[in-house]
Amino acid sequence: MSSLPGFIAITLYLVCTLGLIFRLQEKPFATQTPILLLLAPGFAAQIFHWIALYISLISEQGLQLGVFNAASVIGAIITLIILLMSVQRQTEVLAVMVLPLTAIALILELTLPNYYFLPSDTPTGIQIHVMVSIVAYSLLGMAALMSLILAMQNRQLHKHHPGGLLHHLPPLQTMEKLLFDSIIAGFIGLSIALISGFAFLDDIFAQHLVHKTVLSIIAWCVFGTLLTGRLILGWRGRTAIRWTLTGFASLMLAYFGSKFVLEFLISS
Repeated sequence: MSSLPGFIAITLYLVCTLGLIFRLQEKPFATQTPILLLLAPGFAAQIFHWIALYISLISEQGLQLGVFNAASVIGAIITLIILLMSVQRQTEVLAVMVLPLTAIALILELTLPNYYFLPSDTPTGIQIHVMVSIVAYSLLGMAALMSLILAMQNRQLHKHHPGGLLHHLPPLQTMEKLLFDSIIAGFIGLSIALISGFAFLDDIFAQHLVHKTVLSIIAWCVFGTLLTGRLILGWRGRTAIRWTLTGFASLMLAYFGSKFVLEFLISS
């Protein structure tokens, strides 16, 4: 049942991506078209994406939140944020990078089986923990993407080549502000997720959770250190990029690494 809205969403994501690519290539018809009109297929795709997610996630057994379903949810959240940013800011490059990845995540969700269910009788506290974790992961994933863009900007600036991507991106200072805004929001979400995990899970260091817990705490420490360094020492540039990517790598291993092991290796 989720296939039709899902494939409509995929098509609209690709249409939106194509329009934004034409804009970045400075095609006359695309540059003369209001940005909101170019983004309209992306916003329409979001509607169908969330419909598809609702159909595929909700079941009699509980919430189907396997690896591919979770990746699709995270992609949908990141895409929504970037589309909203692109209305007022010059972030079309981010949208061009993210929209096809979200379409791929949606294809995987629609075509591959789901192995994990969050039972319908799961306590509310644990459901909140799961949802906050996904939102935090999305925000920090967006921060990781921005740090990669910043790395490219820094590289071009040091080589004195202000063309290419730099021509289509917000100024470096604006990108850094967006980066740290995402990190702060994601760090708050990750803090709430860890606190709720300790509060509502019976044993957060149980054998099947210990790797996820330890890696999440490491990621929390990395992002906390980065924000402290930013506040006290004025960390920015390459230092901020390295810390962001390190923290996200730990978080990615914690979330998707543990889910992959539980769903595909242990279950098989």
